[in-house]
Amino acid sequence: MSNDCIYYTKPGEKLLFHYAEHFLYEEVPEGTRVVYAPPPLEAITAVKAATEQAIENPLGCPPLSAQLRPGMKVTVAFDDLSLPLPPMRRPDLRQLILEVVLEKLASSGVTDIHLIVATGLHRRMTEAEIRHCVGARVLAAFYPDRLYNHDAEDKENIEYLGETEKGEIVEINGRAAQSDLLIYVNMNLSSMDGGNKSILTGLSTYRSLKHHHNVHALMHSQSYMHPPSSELHHVLDRMGEVLEENQNIFHIETTMDTNTFPKAFGFLLKQERHLNAFDKLNLHVSRGVLAMTPASVRRKAFMQMRAPYGMTSIQAGRNDSVHEKTLQNVLKQQVVPVKGQSDVLLAGVPYIGPYNVNSMMNPLLIVNLTAGYLFNLYIGKPLVRRGGVMILFHPLDRMFHPLHHPSYIEFFDRVLTQTKVAAEIEKYEEEFAFNERYIDLYRNSYAYHGAHPFYMWYWGCYAMEYLSKIIVVKARDKEVATTLGFDTAKSLPEAIEMAQSALSQRSVSITQFHWPPLWLCEVS
Repeated sequence: MSNDCIYYTKPGEKLLFHYAEHFLYEEVPEGTRVVYAPPPLEAITAVKAATEQAIENPLGCPPLSAQLRPGMKVTVAFDDLSLPLPPMRRPDLRQLILEVVLEKLASSGVTDIHLIVATGLHRRMTEAEIRHCVGARVLAAFYPDRLYNHDAEDKENIEYLGETEKGEIVEINGRAAQSDLLIYVNMNLSSMDGGNKSILTGLSTYRSLKHHHNVHALMHSQSYMHPPSSELHHVLDRMGEVLEENQNIFHIETTMDTNTFPKAFGFLLKQERHLNAFDKLNLHVSRGVLAMTPASVRRKAFMQMRAPYGMTSIQAGRNDSVHEKTLQNVLKQQVVPVKGQSDVLLAGVPYIGPYNVNSMMNPLLIVNLTAGYLFNLYIGKPLVRRGGVMILFHPLDRMFHPLHHPSYIEFFDRVLTQTKVAAEIEKYEEEFAFNERYIDLYRNSYAYHGAHPFYMWYWGCYAMEYLSKIIVVKARDKEVATTLGFDTAKSLPEAIEMAQSALSQRSVSITQFHWPPLWLCEVS
């Protein structure tokens, strides 16, 4: 990887920071190490041809066409709107791949076909959201009777497959379990996703998910993004063995480049020192316009942003062989070698994460996005040293989407005011998971499952134990920060002084993690 991804700032230099649906341009201390995402790799333009090549030359199993016969039952599942981020511009890769797969099924005389959105315990996707993923033609042919969201609480359509040697329960969607062939279409935006995690999260149930989405698994995962060092993935691998013994599964996985923003926001993909006059004008005009725009309008505008991602690879076949190659391609695009840890990790917080697409970024989602995902975007060891400080830019408003996140509100107001210790919080989990109101809202409305806010907190528990302090700059609601256990500062210099005091050091080393796009640092 080119050293161009790492830069040390000069006196008086300013850096761009995401600040929810705003952009900040802040002066940083001289010598701040800035680590940028690698530039996009060359994308595959003939996606359908590449899909045909992959499914007819799979890894570890016969070609897809050789596995098909008239009269068989086939289920095709695919990732929900939590991937990719921001949502991909049309045509979405899922649409292009599904069209090839469905044509293959039709030409083989297969008519018993269901398509399932692998939502897991996420909220149901709306018809419009599904249309964006699969395209109008697929939607018209299958929705709603044969194209629908997975329902983890539909007791009559869940099948128990067995248990691991450690008693971890494996159960998945009944239609998928009873199919002669289950095809899974995955879009890998990170090395944490795909493989066994796709089905064992997306088509699973609370009884299964709780074995890997828990405090023990996440506290014993040195990096969520490096499966060999992740207890989360070790559990999934054990459960995957049970799954593979019972199911005939054909995996299709893709990887994407770092081309995250449309041309109108092209300055977000450049290093500050490479911005030309037009980029700087665009940045400052954008900041001015956003500052004058009402919050609701601004949020809606950002949620309509579509990313021009390109596909960098596609592979198909049996899980282990496919996912091994997928991970190689993810790392080829995303990894930046970095020498040494810093005392302070500095970053802006963007407007979107996996669980607020077409929604709101609430305080628990900020914990998940920063102490969970941001902190864990590494291989080897964290970018910040143990006992170090993370400094973030975010308004940190108290803001919850009542339709999508009702259980989050109770969790924030009742559970977090009692304790912030993850092991103690876990004691409340089943009360929320089996709450009949939350189950009804999950099944029949558009709410995340009652257990979901617990996962958001667990996801950040390792970072919050590892770091001495998390400071949010320009937070508008100090009560929210107090509830989360975060500190606040009015400015970056004030936050750095707080970090120096916490670390008992007159000077501190600072690294800015310049994101999005999504990428990984390999820290030596």
